[in-house]
Amino acid sequence: MRHPSGPPEAQTLRLRVRGVVQGVGFRPFVFRLATRLGLSGWVQNDLEGVLMEVSGPPDALETLVRAISTEAPPAARVEQVEVLQQQPGRLPGGFAIIQSEAKGPLSTRISPDLTLCPDCLQELFDPSDRRYRYPFINCTNCGPRYSITLQLPYDRPHTTMRAFAMCPECAAEYHDPHNRRFHAQPIACPVCGPQVHLWNAQLQPLASQHLAVEEAARLLREGQILAIKGLGGYHLACDAARAEAVERLRARKKRRFKPLALMARDLEALRGYVELDEPAQELLQSPERPIVLLPKGPKPLPEALAPGSPDLGVMLPYTPLQHLLYAEGAPLLLVMTSANRSGEPMVYRDEELEKLKGLADYFLVGERPIARRVDDSVTALADGRPMMLRRARSFAPAPILQSERFQRPILALGAMLKNSIALCTGGQVFVSQHLGDLEELEARLAFYQTVQDLTRMYRVDLDQTLIVHDLHPDYPSTQYAAELPGPKRAVQHHQAHIASVLAEHHLWDEPVLGFAFDGAGLGLDGAIWGGEVMLGSLQSGLRRVAHLRYAPLLGGDAAAALPTQAAVGFVRELGHWEAHLPQHTVEQGLKLLASRLPIPSTSSIGRLFDTVAALLGFHSRQDFEGQAAMWLEGLARSAPPEPQARYTLPIQPADLPQWDYHHLLEAILTDLQKGLAREKIARHFHHALAEGVVSMAQHLRELHGLSAVVLSGGVWQNRLLHGLALSALRARGFAVYWNQAVPPGDGGIALGQVALAQMPEMT
Repeated sequence: MRHPSGPPEAQTLRLRVRGVVQGVGFRPFVFRLATRLGLSGWVQNDLEGVLMEVSGPPDALETLVRAISTEAPPAARVEQVEVLQQQPGRLPGGFAIIQSEAKGPLSTRISPDLTLCPDCLQELFDPSDRRYRYPFINCTNCGPRYSITLQLPYDRPHTTMRAFAMCPECAAEYHDPHNRRFHAQPIACPVCGPQVHLWNAQLQPLASQHLAVEEAARLLREGQILAIKGLGGYHLACDAARAEAVERLRARKKRRFKPLALMARDLEALRGYVELDEPAQELLQSPERPIVLLPKGPKPLPEALAPGSPDLGVMLPYTPLQHLLYAEGAPLLLVMTSANRSGEPMVYRDEELEKLKGLADYFLVGERPIARRVDDSVTALADGRPMMLRRARSFAPAPILQSERFQRPILALGAMLKNSIALCTGGQVFVSQHLGDLEELEARLAFYQTVQDLTRMYRVDLDQTLIVHDLHPDYPSTQYAAELPGPKRAVQHHQAHIASVLAEHHLWDEPVLGFAFDGAGLGLDGAIWGGEVMLGSLQSGLRRVAHLRYAPLLGGDAAAALPTQAAVGFVRELGHWEAHLPQHTVEQGLKLLASRLPIPSTSSIGRLFDTVAALLGFHSRQDFEGQAAMWLEGLARSAPPEPQARYTLPIQPADLPQWDYHHLLEAILTDLQKGLAREKIARHFHHALAEGVVSMAQHLRELHGLSAVVLSGGVWQNRLLHGLALSALRARGFAVYWNQAVPPGDGGIALGQVALAQMPEMT
């Protein structure tokens, strides 16, 4: 409103900003913006996000509201700017940042840990800066967040930095709204902050501060193995170009075949070792700095880094300490793998370093405590876009979804392998970091702790919360659900896989055909499913409309580790198969089939992959889930592309159509008898499976009129199969959706459980 002869009347707005707006420099940003616009008022953190009152001319207020979304700090994620109140008049004085409040409903978001920002990186190597070569340099735009947060609101007394009192210079920066470190909760410097130390194999101190970094870089050059503390836990590091060091690391970890992650000083250091197209470079240099799986390049590296795999998992430095090691001459390519023994979670507490005795020759230890274990995130590229394979550092626990439909509190406990949990509260769905395989005690302890962490931080009352779990009664997550208060719901594993994609892409009502391919999940009929086609939507529910023909799963769950044993169940009715499997496996398998022992049935595509791998020569026990399938994909990718599939996976039409794998396996056995190269057989198998997906999609489209296809389940991490199926489906006019923000494997199950449980009834 404007007086006839004067300027517009001042207005006062009370604004609520929701999203990732704490721990990312948001209040200083608002302070500077309001000061620039000549506005008065205040801003504060509370449990819902950021609250502010601002006064001034209407046009300046409009500019501020618009700039909150368009000019927010890089690490912020503004989801909503709500005007709570508007009234005439102006607040007196200037603009202030006031103390946080811990009252009201909690809906603010915990920021993931942030990669070192360019400003701090420049200061790190500036001899005139007081934080020169300080390995814990950070500001409001970077540094630890989730890994040091003890509770909300996110303030220094609620973090593991509460033990470090700020020196006068740091305190002055912390309280200066014009400074980049204003209210940077992990703020520190060499005078008042944590330090880094080098210890020997017996955990005895050798050096401190920058001398420790210099010595660590020298030891890495000499081929030693170091345990190095990172943002969310310890890594084991060695020179990736030294085969002897890599093999020694493998022997100590008892990790025979599972690929080891690499860290490169920069993109230039990676050239030739992996294929670096533009999407790969962008993902490697993205603010999240994940591990990226990329095809091996022509330049050789020790085969022990990723034996049997066509890819290398590579990342770039993301902490000050990592940059300092490279600056002091550490090898350009380092193994940077989780510090643990095979099958155990990564060590993250200094008091647990005894567990690493015998694994590391030296320890580079930082004094800043870690509140919780946070692994490195792992990604790949599918159709030129990122596909999440392990969601952890820099991504978790940022919310996946925000929608009014997610008001009811729901806790989803995920699956057995590659577990993560999801919490739904206040219209938001938060998915935890990767927690591991719940068959391991340490992973179960991390699972219990994460449930407590998230429900406590977001003040969720479990008595009033719907607890969602997998259908399988023997999963530790299912058993834990029974111990919790509140109502319970079981969600079938493969329905959850498809629902995770529907939720991620906001496909609430659209009916789809969902292809859920993985190793195992308990089916509604008691069989072990894994090659399923679902039809429906989140609104109507999902029902099984097709599957892979059942095969006996010899040994039950144990067959997942023994591809040759699984193979007997698939090829038992065919001819000439015994010569391609170990004799003792053949004898044991036939004896089991002839016995009266109960043998479960499976429709698992994962076990079909194991069968083909076994026929082509993979006769060892799997050291990790999916090893045989990865080996088979590597074989297939080493063969030249083929214009069409040599084999077919025919459909048996029925009320519940089935893929009949007999014809496919018969053709493979015939080609083995003829001596066709196993690389070509592996390639044609992938082609046949992709074409089988297309044929089933076309068959069901004729019956149900649906042209939207969803791909989920761990098998779809196979990028050759994914690419072949995606291309063929699109060529036939299908719209295709798959997991990108959560893993297609079991790490995405919890999101699907939430998506189905938020419906009044589940099918």
